[in-house]
Amino acid sequence: MSETAPFDEETLEAARKLFARETKFLMGAAAISGLPEPDLPEVAFAGRSNVGKSSLINAVTGRKELARASNEPGRTREVNFFVLDERLRLVDLPGYGFAKVSRDVAKKFQNLGRSYLRGRPNLKRAYLLIDARHGLKDVDAEAMDAFDAAAVSYQIVLTKADKLKPSEVEAVAARTLAAIAKRPAAFPRVLATSAEKGTGIPELRAEIAHACMV
Repeated sequence: MSETAPFDEETLEAARKLFARETKFLMGAAAISGLPEPDLPEVAFAGRSNVGKSSLINAVTGRKELARASNEPGRTREVNFFVLDERLRLVDLPGYGFAKVSRDVAKKFQNLGRSYLRGRPNLKRAYLLIDARHGLKDVDAEAMDAFDAAAVSYQIVLTKADKLKPSEVEAVAARTLAAIAKRPAAFPRVLATSAEKGTGIPELRAEIAHACMV
């Protein structure tokens, strides 16, 4: 087990150069009918509301305000697409779990995310973000069930790792890896990150580039 991806310096540098290219907001889709054509490889970011998806996307792309971060859980209510150098797309899925909206509204935009996962042939990998301070929760298991059912390869990314001691991060990563060991679509590596400190960001970029083969 390792929470650090086994990439050499050359691979990490190539990924850094890739993500130094222009990344721009493409569109937000409120319905499956509004999705862009599946003509570029895509990776998607999923997780509980307020887990830090927008902050992580900003860190990966090196743009402070590309994805709109908010302290209000449930802010993302569309499937948001960002395009990197016209070579791949980063997709921000609606958060699940607690959200300051009605149950019906929350269910609507969470179902939108699930529909995206089931019907996107160009989706190369999903990254399931887990707050390192809290670890896997029951609601995360429901998300993993959805990934497994849709046969979508997904990788666990621990966020806010800077809030814990390194030994604590290692313990959380080990527990997480053990918990996903028998899940058919789970990628067998857990990556610890911090959008604030930059921890794990070079490795995540390399993971994305490798998954998309760019």
